[in-house]
Amino acid sequence: MPVNTQQLIAGANYQLESYASGDPVDQINTDHPTLKWFIANKQPSLFMNGIFNEKVRITNDSNYQRYTGDDQVTYKRKDTVRKAPFQHYEQHDGFTLNETELANNGIVMTDDSEAVPTDAEKSQLVNLIKEGWTTTKEGMQENLALDVLQDGSQSSKALPGLDLICSTTPSTGVIGGLSAVDYAFWRNNISLGIVTTTAGTLVDELEQMHRACTRYGGIAPSFIPCGSDFYDALRKDARSTHEIMVNASTSGGVTIDPSTKELRFKGVQVIWDPDFDRLDDVLGAITYPWKKRCYLLNSKAGAILRPFKGRWMINRTPARVYDRYTHYFGLTNDCAITTKKRNSMAVLSIS
Repeated sequence: MPVNTQQLIAGANYQLESYASGDPVDQINTDHPTLKWFIANKQPSLFMNGIFNEKVRITNDSNYQRYTGDDQVTYKRKDTVRKAPFQHYEQHDGFTLNETELANNGIVMTDDSEAVPTDAEKSQLVNLIKEGWTTTKEGMQENLALDVLQDGSQSSKALPGLDLICSTTPSTGVIGGLSAVDYAFWRNNISLGIVTTTAGTLVDELEQMHRACTRYGGIAPSFIPCGSDFYDALRKDARSTHEIMVNASTSGGVTIDPSTKELRFKGVQVIWDPDFDRLDDVLGAITYPWKKRCYLLNSKAGAILRPFKGRWMINRTPARVYDRYTHYFGLTNDCAITTKKRNSMAVLSIS
């Protein structure tokens, strides 16, 4: 028996009983550590009139006075907070199935509401739908992973991300409505062009940047992603300045494993993000290649992913248009990346 539109949509939502076996071996999708960190710490928010306002304390507006005895003191009305407005940005990915390709795969479409698909049709339908949804989700993550790293200049509709709020030029531009030129506190920390020929230099720079991040407010970095060149440089620097233990065997020999299980700084794992390297392939030559970068980030006030509440990763099945026998399946998303404390973050880059 043929399949009707309602059953096709049910298959799109994995409600049919038969499921695909023998999934294709994925050879193109990489891990997305920075995107995963953003998502793990996301804060669903409402964007009234298209805006989410971060509240930023710009001063204590102190009325500090010294007095003794009957000295007169004064009071003042404080003005300590500014609003930093951030817009939200939308993303879409999707796929179609027309009735010709469905028929070629043994699935016959009908408008008969009483239609009952065969087991073979169910299985083939789920195979097509599962692959479509899987690659749509992977495609959304693949592209969103690059958007969360960039500054938004790649498109007027692009999500401004890490390269804006934790910039290699932190004293320029207006971010969230506040001028980094006018407000020194509204600048992230930088250490760029680090020469790593002298052992210990890179570790020293990380120490200084870590102190700079915690100086105001005491918010310690909780996530440290980097590119492959920076990771290798830090691994070599750590190996040249710290003793490595080799486990001796009671049977008379030693086991030597020259690999690095993981790198940590102040207890936080330093993570190589393949998207840093991939972004260099997309952008070409830039002043500070992503492979050579490292970020000290925190999700409390530094870099915050704010999905528009109720609009995060929504599966879509738009109705078939009257003059085309094509069925549509989509995935939409709506979010922003905000900050309320730029000076709690840092970007480093080796030469």
